[in-house]
Amino acid sequence: METKGAGRSLAWLLTTWAVTRALLLLFVFRVFAFPGPDVTSDVSVIYRGWYEVLRQGTFPLDDVTWQYPPAAALPVLSPGVLPFLSYAHAFFVLACLADAVVLALLRYAGGRPGRSPRGAWVWVAGVPLLGPTVYARYDLMVTAVAVAALLAGTRHPRVMGALTAFGALLKVWPALLLVGAVRRRAWASAVVTAAGLALLFSVSMPGAFAFLTFQRDRGTEVESLGALVFHVARHFGWRGEVLLNYGSIEFLGPHVDQVSTAALALTGAAFGWLLLWRLRATRFAPHTLPDAALTAVLLFTVTSRVISPQYLVWLIGLAAVCVSYRASRMGPAALLCLLASFVTVLEFPLGFSHVVTSDWYGVTLLVVRNGLLVAATVMAARRLWRATAPPRATAPFPPRTTHAQETSVPS
Repeated sequence: METKGAGRSLAWLLTTWAVTRALLLLFVFRVFAFPGPDVTSDVSVIYRGWYEVLRQGTFPLDDVTWQYPPAAALPVLSPGVLPFLSYAHAFFVLACLADAVVLALLRYAGGRPGRSPRGAWVWVAGVPLLGPTVYARYDLMVTAVAVAALLAGTRHPRVMGALTAFGALLKVWPALLLVGAVRRRAWASAVVTAAGLALLFSVSMPGAFAFLTFQRDRGTEVESLGALVFHVARHFGWRGEVLLNYGSIEFLGPHVDQVSTAALALTGAAFGWLLLWRLRATRFAPHTLPDAALTAVLLFTVTSRVISPQYLVWLIGLAAVCVSYRASRMGPAALLCLLASFVTVLEFPLGFSHVVTSDWYGVTLLVVRNGLLVAATVMAARRLWRATAPPRATAPFPPRTTHAQETSVPS
C-alpha cells in the first residue's frame, strides 16, 4: 500500500512539473504572450551578442553589461550544442533540461533516510511562480550546480567543493554555500578547483576578470530594498532619474551614491554576522549545510543594490534542498521565499511599468516582496543561530554529542 501511495505521489509530481514547464516553454517560445515587457530579449539580443563575441575566443571587453565571472561564458555558449534550433530556442530548451536535472536530484535525495519529498515539491511549485523570466536567464543553470553541490556535501565533500567553486565562477553567489562546510576537504577542493579554472580562463581568453571593474559606477536598481527610499522620495520632489544603466533599470541622481554605500555597508554587516555565527556554532547536523547556505544567500540578496527577479530562483533551489531534510528548521523561511516569488512575478513583468513610475501599486508590490524577503532572512538567521549556537552561558563547554551525531557531520 505504501509503495502504491509513493507511486501516486511521484506521478502527481511529474505531471505537475510537465504541465507547468510546458506552459513556461510556450511563453518563452512566444506561442502565448505573457503580459508585460518581453522577458526573452535578454537571451535573443544580449546573450546572443555575447555568444558571437565569445565564439571569437575573447570576453566582451567593451561591453560594461558583461558583469559575470569567466565561467558564465559556458551557459552563454551552450546553445551551440543544439545547432538545429535558433539560439534563443536552444537556450530555453537547455534551461528546461537544467530544471529537470534539479527535480531529479531533489527527488532522489528525498527518498533517502531522514529526507523528505517536500524539497522536490518546493522546486516544482516555486519555479513557475517566477513566470517565463526563470527560463530566460542563466540563473537556473547556476542554481542547478548549487543544488548538486549541497546534495553532494554530506557524503562527498570534495565533489561539493569542486561544484561550489565552479558555481562561483559562473555567478559568484554559490561561494556562499561553503559558509556551513566544516570539513577541510570541501574547502581545499573549492580552492584548488577555483584556482585551476581561473588560470585556465585567464590564459585561454583575454579579459576573463574584466567584470570586476564593470560595476563601479552602478546606481541602485529599482527593485532593490534601497530603491524604496527613492520610490517614496519621488513623491516629495526628489529630482533623480530612472534609466537603463549597466543592463538594468536603476535610480541615478542625488543621494544614490549614499544609499548604494549603505547597501554595501549592510552587506559587510551580513558578512560579519555570518563570521560571528561560524565562530559560535558548535552543533552541526547534515541539514546545517543547506540551512546556512540559504541564510547566507538571503542575507546577501536583501542587502544587494540589485534584486533582479531571477535571483529568486536561487532562493527557491536552496529552500528546496533545506526542506528535503526532515530535521531542517527552514520550512517557514522557504514558504516566505515562495510567497516572495509570487509577488515578484506580479511586479516583473506584470507590473513593471508601475514600478518604474513609482506609483502606489508598484511601490506596494515592492514593499510586500522585499518585506517578505527581509522576514525570511530574519527568520532563517534566527533559526540557524538557535539550532547551532549554544547559549552564551554555556559557550565555554563543548556540547555533548553521541557517536551517531559525530558521524553525521556534513562537509
